[in-house]
Amino acid sequence: MHRAVMVVSAAAMAVVMGAGSGSGVEAPGADVGEGVGAGFGERVGGGVGQRAEHGPERVQAEADVAHHGHVSLWGGRLAVRLSTGNHGPSDLTGATARLAFSEPLAVGQKLPAGCLWGGDQVVYCQAKALRADGRDSEFLLDLRTVGDPAEVSVDIVTVWNGGAQDLNPDNDKHHVLVPATGDLYIY
Repeated sequence: MHRAVMVVSAAAMAVVMGAGSGSGVEAPGADVGEGVGAGFGERVGGGVGQRAEHGPERVQAEADVAHHGHVSLWGGRLAVRLSTGNHGPSDLTGATARLAFSEPLAVGQKLPAGCLWGGDQVVYCQAKALRADGRDSEFLLDLRTVGDPAEVSVDIVTVWNGGAQDLNPDNDKHHVLVPATGDLYIY
């Protein structure tokens, strides 16, 4: 029995180590090349001034994440268009925006692929891989509020930017006040 457990454990470890970087299972905050499977891929990020084990100093990737879109509210219905882009200079993967609403949202609503619930007033949306100055990743959310509020405010902010340094964080933070007029409020 003990030998069978050892064999299964060794096989599982070989699969995990073989997955290496880029497997899509790295923990948020882990740079490519860190953690499980380290050494199986080229290191992309890291702290400025850190030295690689063998080689020159590593420099953290830089990418400028930006969010824009619009929000509309009417009759308890909330329509949100979220576009996440990258002004570069580096490509990035995994940029995630948090949309926090001032009013609770109705339970049981479907979200688009790439989005998930963070509570009854929070939605997280993770963009597809973003090339520097490439096409934006876009999400269209059709939501209902609990009740029929006269207004809703939405705070949109990047909570994960793929591990890149963002020297212009102001364009990925927005506060939008949305009166229940049915008009588009652009951010």
